[in-house]
Amino acid sequence: MKVISIQNNLGIPKYRQIITSIEKAIKEGNLKKDDLLPSINKVCLEFSLSRDTVFQAYEELKKRGIIYAILGKGFYVKSTEVTIKIKIFLLFDELNVFKEDLYNSILENFGKNVQVDIFFHHFNAPVFKKLINDGNGNYTKYIIMPTNLVEVASVIKTLPVNDVYILDQTNPELKFYPAVYQNFVKDIYDALLEGKAALTKYEKLVMIFPGFREPIGMKGGFEKFCTDFSFEKEIITTFNDREIKIGEVYIIPNDRDLVSVIEKSKLQNLKLGQDFGIISYNETPLKKIVENGITTISTDFRAMGKIMAEMILEGKKEQIENRCSLILRKSL
Repeated sequence: MKVISIQNNLGIPKYRQIITSIEKAIKEGNLKKDDLLPSINKVCLEFSLSRDTVFQAYEELKKRGIIYAILGKGFYVKSTEVTIKIKIFLLFDELNVFKEDLYNSILENFGKNVQVDIFFHHFNAPVFKKLINDGNGNYTKYIIMPTNLVEVASVIKTLPVNDVYILDQTNPELKFYPAVYQNFVKDIYDALLEGKAALTKYEKLVMIFPGFREPIGMKGGFEKFCTDFSFEKEIITTFNDREIKIGEVYIIPNDRDLVSVIEKSKLQNLKLGQDFGIISYNETPLKKIVENGITTISTDFRAMGKIMAEMILEGKKEQIENRCSLILRKSL
């Protein structure tokens, strides 16, 4: 039975007609899982097409997860789910409460005809590279969260250049890719400026900055604010059993450190929001009620996911800075 049908003068690209023919054959049951497709050479000869035209059609179907290739043997049907038009490779650094909001927002705004496969590199460069290499060529779009890993640009550049989108953090090496990102230098500077009136009752600002997972821009924005407004500052890589001094404000990107600081303050019988202050990074529901409310600097992760999904669905190629704000509570 003939699987592929091509008509001239339809105004529809030939590669698109090949895709439609294969989708129709699968829907009607004429092609089943693991069935062999006509070879590229056979389709070229039968319809007087270039190899590039046929390959483009097969490659798109491959990226959507509908067919797969075996080297030296040909292309086979992988899935009979032809309603999936976009297949997304989504690479996160890690999953936490606010990244879960981001992920759920991406899914909700893509809708039913988009398949999203999520992976995690856990700030591990070799894992990052392996996941990229394994996924290369098997997806229609790639959403990458590069964080502050070094030399990731060379790995990302192995992917199809028009199919890559950067999420959450970017850097000058990735400036040519569309992105939805946080401007960490500007965000922390503007947020501290917004809270400046509350900060003036304290004597010193202390940032806990391990520097492994945390975006380097946080540190830069913090230092700039303290310099511009003559705040005494200190940057420490770990809190451990440090004694909290009255008059200190702790800027805490990591929630594990947030717990340590609160626990230590209780041992010292210090009153949060009076004896010392806390500003945490990234909003979670729990921070609304812990210790009568923790002040946070946070972007809107649900908005970030919505913008990214819409950008891909609408074919936009933009670099969009996601909004960030200070949520002032009693911890300051």
